[in-house]
Amino acid sequence: MSSVRKTETIPEWKREEVDELVEFIDSYQSVGIVGVSGIPSRQLQAMRRELHGSAAVRMSRNTLTNRALEEVGDGVEALTEYVGGQVALVGTNDNPFGLFKQLEASKTPAPINAGEVAPNDIVIPEGDTGVDPGPFVGELQTVGAAARIMDGSIKVTEDSTVLEEGEVVDDDLANVLVELGIEPKEVGLDLKAVYSEGVLFEPDELELDVDEYEADIRSAAAAARNLSINAAYPTAATAGALIAKASGEAKSVGLFAEIESPDVVPELIGKADAQLRALAAQIDDEEALPEELQGVEAAPAAEPATDDADEEEEQADDNTEDAEEADDDADDDDGDDGGEGLGAMFG
Repeated sequence: MSSVRKTETIPEWKREEVDELVEFIDSYQSVGIVGVSGIPSRQLQAMRRELHGSAAVRMSRNTLTNRALEEVGDGVEALTEYVGGQVALVGTNDNPFGLFKQLEASKTPAPINAGEVAPNDIVIPEGDTGVDPGPFVGELQTVGAAARIMDGSIKVTEDSTVLEEGEVVDDDLANVLVELGIEPKEVGLDLKAVYSEGVLFEPDELELDVDEYEADIRSAAAAARNLSINAAYPTAATAGALIAKASGEAKSVGLFAEIESPDVVPELIGKADAQLRALAAQIDDEEALPEELQGVEAAPAAEPATDDADEEEEQADDNTEDAEEADDDADDDDGDDGGEGLGAMFG
């Protein structure tokens, strides 16, 4: 008996829906899958309005969404792995990091219902519940809260973890949380994955601490500047500090060697004058001194000949002080001996 081959007939409305989904996917630089489970219709509409202008959400049957992703191809079909349950397509011309941040910011607290799984530890905080003495104190104690009647009110005497992450909420706890106004979960579009410019991103790859990221960049820039100065490697950012340091060192050499350069002559004259006054002050017979040196007291002790040069060098070093502090962690990784050797080599 020969088998009869059956050709699947796709309804016209499904073809049109797939075409619209394909057009939606092709319209954006970044396309992702978001979970919409548990979001009330009114709240979902509010979220879509909030995203208007920066991102768009398109809901359809999962089978049709998968068909559209596969039809577009070019790597975006990898998103079919994340199509399951109540999901929707999200499209944006923003980068995936900006999309993730916007979706997370749009989430709002919401009460949790009986039968739902706790997304995190549920804690009833210490304090006055604002509820008058009555059977509610027993309800609190039943769900595991440390509660008692005090000063004419029901109070929780310490922070009480009444349910751990991953456990199921029962009716008693759901009612207590509603009475206390505790909303332990967040409701919003839950990004499962996003495809952008040939790369598939998952949420844990998009969750960045912007402040920490900026601090890391500053630290890296400071460490690079410090290395450039210590290694005497001139760049646009360090040339000024290197020139100032070299100028200070050259001046220090000039003063030590008593080179009559225009840049150090004033300091040399001052040094000679101080030495002359110190010598004159040690001669008891003023008659033996020229008139202009008679009665002269010793001038204050002259600063070391290298002081001015050192000050200029210190000024250049001050420019790298923050870099050296920011580089502490990098120095620890490279080893103490390596860091000290570099500093000793380049001064």
